[in-house]
Amino acid sequence: MTTESMTPETAGHATAGLDQFISFAIGDDQYGVDIMAVREIKGWSGITHLPKQPDYVRGVLNLRGVMVPIIDLRCRFGQGTTEATPIHIVIIVQIDELQVGLLGDRVLDIVSVERSQVQPVPKIAAAARVDFLSGLVTTKGGMIALIDLPRLLSVPAAGERAAA
Repeated sequence: MTTESMTPETAGHATAGLDQFISFAIGDDQYGVDIMAVREIKGWSGITHLPKQPDYVRGVLNLRGVMVPIIDLRCRFGQGTTEATPIHIVIIVQIDELQVGLLGDRVLDIVSVERSQVQPVPKIAAAARVDFLSGLVTTKGGMIALIDLPRLLSVPAAGERAAA
């Protein structure tokens, strides 16, 4: 397996057969998002709460005149609400036409892996909440669960029912 750290100058230039991810932590767990979807990484700052949103939608952030919804990934993954502090980070990603902020604990690295090293996520139980994961990658630092960004917004969270 090829896993390497890259500088920001070379991060956007994946070679054939390699996928690149920004890895970040939520507690002791590591997650990754496709580097090509990442628009910006910011520190946590004040947001505006919106009524009648799912628990995992913390509110919106005004990012240079664009209202960006903020998703609390810890809550989205069924692990409780993040007590956000200035040390937390928001990864701004592009999902189709929508910019979304992903609240995490800290950014870890830029990771390059061969596509063949991305393993499928096992479905252990019918009710397992893994639909928003696209794969798993093993690195020297542990296992990284790769987030399927479009499904992150479309799959109902635990306790939610799909619209009838």
